Amino acid sequence: MDRRAFLKSFAGAGTLAAAGELATPAISQRAAARTVRLVPHADLANFDPIWNSAYIARNAGMLVWDTLYGVNAKLEVQRQMVEAEEVSSDALAWTFRLRPGLKFHDGERVAASDAVASINRWAARDALGQKIKAIEQELVAIDDRTFRWLLKKPYPKMLLALGKITTLCCFIMPARIAATDPFKQIGEYVGSGPMRFVRSDWVPGARSAFERFAEYVPRAEPASWMAGGKRIVADRIEWITMPDPATAAAALQNREVDWWEVPHPDLVPMLRKSRNVVVEIQDRLGNIGILAINHLFPPFDDARARRAILTALSQEEYMRAFVGDDANMWKPQPGYFTPGSPFYTEQGGEVLKGPRNLETARRLLAESGYAGEPIVCMAAQDISHYKLWGDLTADLLKRLGMNVELAAIDWGTIVARRAQKKPPGKGGWHMYVTAIYGVDWVFPTSPHMQANGMAAANGWAKSPAVEAEVAAWFDAQSLEDQRSVAQRLNEVALNEVMSAPLGLYLRHFAWTKDLTGVAQGPLPFFWGVDKIA
Repeated sequence: MDRRAFLKSFAGAGTLAAAGELATPAISQRAAARTVRLVPHADLANFDPIWNSAYIARNAGMLVWDTLYGVNAKLEVQRQMVEAEEVSSDALAWTFRLRPGLKFHDGERVAASDAVASINRWAARDALGQKIKAIEQELVAIDDRTFRWLLKKPYPKMLLALGKITTLCCFIMPARIAATDPFKQIGEYVGSGPMRFVRSDWVPGARSAFERFAEYVPRAEPASWMAGGKRIVADRIEWITMPDPATAAAALQNREVDWWEVPHPDLVPMLRKSRNVVVEIQDRLGNIGILAINHLFPPFDDARARRAILTALSQEEYMRAFVGDDANMWKPQPGYFTPGSPFYTEQGGEVLKGPRNLETARRLLAESGYAGEPIVCMAAQDISHYKLWGDLTADLLKRLGMNVELAAIDWGTIVARRAQKKPPGKGGWHMYVTAIYGVDWVFPTSPHMQANGMAAANGWAKSPAVEAEVAAWFDAQSLEDQRSVAQRLNEVALNEVMSAPLGLYLRHFAWTKDLTGVAQGPLPFFWGVDKIA
């Protein structure tokens, strides 16, 4: 019996109480009433939100470290650790002043020198940071709370860069930790945010734990996404890794966990019937499936081979494999900007529309010079929809006449392996399935839009044309000009096939009625979340 059939039969049983045979993990009962337990979308296998671009590291990072600015639910940038900023009349000098009373978890004050060191480490890895560094004249601390960034040319999107919600956020660390080589993992987790990482309780593959930092000083404004007053009510937050959806569903109904970040769509109808569980759409901007492609090695170093994938894949097939038959839970994605967002466009997206053409795809593949070499496709087995999409991708490649080597591994291993520039047959890869939050493609700030070669993430795409349009968007002042650039960018990026969009899908949060304060958003925000004793 395949996975979807099993889950449907399981949901059809009507109640998880009847499925008492399902094993659920033994979970610590310490301070149960003040502990919120989340089943996250993935295991926190590697924890350095600058070295690691995986969402799970970013989500943990937002608890442990604060940011200079934050994006709210209206996609507006607000001050966070910054009290005030001043921009010179020529827009070349930015002066920032930190809020008073900011402390690290070791009791030391947050100083401007910490912000400077943290910005430098972040900028070495992040596409937006790299763009600012390319026009930097000087970044220096002026006094304990003030630092100045001098530029050679204006950078209109400065605050968006420092406050973005996407991965590789500019988290503020102590200068001694931020001095760590950005291409090596940190070994110390002293934060500036509302929660302290409990390293002694960290068991990769099983559990991560965070405790409230009593000396954190939240902003006065209401919390909204990564902005405002991040007031933590719970004493402790635990993330319990449960890759099996049926086990997670059983634990939620039995109140062994309080919150499930990504309930499997096949189990949502059954969970809705439970009197103890709330199920709601997580984020109306949704999530976007992606087939990431390595541009370094044959055959996908040739755009024709990448275009063959776009010509052949069916977004509907990928989406329905996960969300099922409910057409309201997914949308086609003929490009790189999120449907419903200000810069959404379908310009250049014809390749992803209409009937799929395997014959044309095979011709493009042959023209690229594909000679039957094994194609290494990575698919995480501990994330249910990645496993499904990996199987679909392997089948698609075989139908195109490719020799497929499916690397069925865990997500933590994929995160480490996807950074390898080795040939696919020597520990590298050709492609892998993943997903991004829809908010990540509202602006062209995603790592999946980088095209600066060996400095780019997720496939090392190199396209001066794409880079030129991204730069034009960052320089554009008016909304009309930005939209015009976005249309050109979408067409150029699809022609280069930066990656293969698999469609946009909605997903749910599920939590027990003992939990209050759960807010809609692209990730679990714990500000104001409480648990009824």
